[in-house]
Amino acid sequence: MRLLVTGRDGQVAASLLEAGQARAGVEVVALGRPELDLARPDTVIDVIAVAKPDIVVSAAAYTAVDQAEDEPDLAFAVNATGAGKVAEAAERLGVPVIHLSTDYVFDGTKADAYVETDPTAPLGVYGTSKLAGEQAVAAVGPRHLILRTAWVYSPFGKNFVKTMLRLAADRDEISVVADQWGNPTSALDIADAILHAAAMLHRDKDFAAFGTYHLAGTGETNWSGFARHILDTSLKSGGSWARVGDITTMDYPTKARRPANSRLSSAKFADVFGWNAPDWRQSTEKVVRRLS
Repeated sequence: MRLLVTGRDGQVAASLLEAGQARAGVEVVALGRPELDLARPDTVIDVIAVAKPDIVVSAAAYTAVDQAEDEPDLAFAVNATGAGKVAEAAERLGVPVIHLSTDYVFDGTKADAYVETDPTAPLGVYGTSKLAGEQAVAAVGPRHLILRTAWVYSPFGKNFVKTMLRLAADRDEISVVADQWGNPTSALDIADAILHAAAMLHRDKDFAAFGTYHLAGTGETNWSGFARHILDTSLKSGGSWARVGDITTMDYPTKARRPANSRLSSAKFADVFGWNAPDWRQSTEKVVRRLS
């Protein structure tokens, strides 16, 4: 099974490349800039066609949430038009596409975890552009999996875990928002889930459960609780540590609004694919130990 993943330097792409090396019969090919540039959507289809994948994983995205407020045209070119072109490339090849989306398609006002059928209402340009990407992917053809995830971290790229470890090396105390809740999700787990789902799609040419799914870590916390677990794990591993002080969203203003509730129910994915993410604490410890 040959998987092509867009976004060579992204957390999910890097995790898929690593995971693919450990799987017999799996080849993961990552394409990124300059060869594949979603900001130049006219180039996407031909580049993907040359790779001849069995499944396309659409992971590349514009993810600078605050910067997107100042660069809406670029965010939409990558996250909406570009994503649609990736799906079109897969459709032309007659293969499924697995597209990564985000909790930011919701406004965070729901009291419970979001399910796939809940109304979307993004708060900013980033979430709006990602929702437009979902719609573009779905419009191309039925053979798609749209996987919404949240609070992604890994040993690769820039992410919250790396930021906390870096700050703890220089500070005695770190102030972290305590009134935003979600499911920390390891890109290593996302990669494992994608490979699991891709294998099912590859085996079952009559697979009929295409559509939108939530895929996030098991269990919930707020950002400050996440930070405390990161730093306590780091301390146990001989790494940096700092106290975490709770603050509110109002105490940490950002250009783009964030949803107060990013919790996603992954029950549908577990039911259809028979895969559950580990508890977020366990996955966090695995990544922190690699980084310490």
